[in-house]
Amino acid sequence: MTLASASSASHVAAISRLTALRLPPIVALSFAIVALAIAWSLAPSLFTSYDPVNGVPAQKLLGPSAAHWFGTDHLGRDLYTRVVYGTASSVASALIAVVIGVVAGGLIGLLAGFFGGWVDTLFARLVDVLLAIPKFLLAVIVVTAIGFDTTNAAIATGVSAVALFARVMRSEVIKTRQATFVESSFLLGGSRWHILWRHVLPNASRSVLPLAVLQFGDSILVIASLAFLGYGDPPPASDWGLLISIGKDYLKWPWLVYAPAFVTIATVLSVNRISRWLRKTD
Repeated sequence: MTLASASSASHVAAISRLTALRLPPIVALSFAIVALAIAWSLAPSLFTSYDPVNGVPAQKLLGPSAAHWFGTDHLGRDLYTRVVYGTASSVASALIAVVIGVVAGGLIGLLAGFFGGWVDTLFARLVDVLLAIPKFLLAVIVVTAIGFDTTNAAIATGVSAVALFARVMRSEVIKTRQATFVESSFLLGGSRWHILWRHVLPNASRSVLPLAVLQFGDSILVIASLAFLGYGDPPPASDWGLLISIGKDYLKWPWLVYAPAFVTIATVLSVNRISRWLRKTD
């Protein structure tokens, strides 16, 4: 009877976990949009047969149709193809920015929150300086200093996100450091570095995942904005921000702006919705 009750309880617990992880329709749609963007970035040639660089001048500025889903640009290039091939640069750059923010900011917050004292004071002043400068302005300053291309724009965006990750990680580390299991590990003779990497880091980093996902979407937007202003790769690159910047000069053909802008907005909103869902299911 006891074994049967235990088996039934475990079965109910498994069902409840699956129910809790059931995706709402809007979240499932967000995952599908992000998955499509990642697929575009990994294998763009599977989704289009047109050349993203060379066009057909006789077919320039054609409207959206079955042959050209997003229309064509001023050089006769298929705009859908340009958007698809530009996804790799946009997604990879956003990923670089998130990795820089998570690693640098997470390390600063981890050390400041765990050791405290002069270490916390030193890193806190550094974070305050970074937070005092508007994020986009800081990105512009960094990319101006190191050079104009998409990789440098990604590095600049990552630097601008360091303070955010450091602040969140520090608060989580301070809260975790006061937990009973951390104090017990100290009393059992565990070294500081062992406790830091074995107990504090895994528990404090849980709140970083939703933030990293949110920052991924924000990085796409910031990098697209930098490309729009000319701080990314020059033509014939097809970064989403660059496509919008080129399209704004052709006001009579609005699809040159609407298509890449819609893809950018849909991707960023999808990533933001996934981040909100992760926070609720933590």
